Amino acid sequence: MGEFSENKDVFDKKFESLWSMIMSAESIAVFTGAGVSTMSGIPDFRGKHGVYNSPWKGMAVEEIISIDFFRRDPEIFYKWAEEVWYHLEEYKPNIVHTTLKKMEDKNLLKTGVFTQNIDFLHERAGSKKVYNLHGTALRSYCTGCRKVFTYDEVAPTVRLGKVPMCDRCGRIIKPEIVFYGESLPSDVLDLAEIAFKKADLTLILGSSLTVYPAAALPKLTNYYGGKTVIVNAQPTDQDSSAALCFRDLEQVFTAIDKALEEL
Repeated sequence: MGEFSENKDVFDKKFESLWSMIMSAESIAVFTGAGVSTMSGIPDFRGKHGVYNSPWKGMAVEEIISIDFFRRDPEIFYKWAEEVWYHLEEYKPNIVHTTLKKMEDKNLLKTGVFTQNIDFLHERAGSKKVYNLHGTALRSYCTGCRKVFTYDEVAPTVRLGKVPMCDRCGRIIKPEIVFYGESLPSDVLDLAEIAFKKADLTLILGSSLTVYPAAALPKLTNYYGGKTVIVNAQPTDQDSSAALCFRDLEQVFTAIDKALEEL
């Protein structure tokens, strides 16, 4: 394990405050972004040098993962997706994922995890309450009859260079990921709005808070009198309204994990 970002003496004082907030909060909400996934080795999608910002075979990735392009040319979409979205099982949950699961087990995280990530690592870590704001690669569905397929059912076909087709009606299968031109799932947004309004404490983890409308959700906690804590490698536009800001996810969650063992 490498050195942590923050000086130990400074960090220990801040962490004491964070742990006090965690232990006294009746309702904790969690909002996770790409920084949590990159700790597991998954390439950043939307960052400055992210996968979505690099052309693929001369095409803009934002166009390839738009719903209009998918309907027009699913073959090209799946050739791109095979490289980026259909090897996710090769990555493992990290200490953030596993510690959030432990918090849930100890009844400290009743509200659940709201994530911008589509990689289903929270689910693989064992978290039961996971709400996918931007959808998930864990499931796909038929664009015709709406039959649902698992990642494990679809991935082998995609890795063979084929477009997955429904075995019931023969139509094209689409991953349950929110494409450009699609709205975020209204049921998840409704649950998130309730959760972040009610939260005494919201933990914002590994998100630059630049992708809207999801990034607006944690603001509800502050607006309704709760506190937010941001753990992100780079500053965000919401740092000034946060009760605490940390820069090192591994440092914070190593400390939380240790504190949980002593409960």
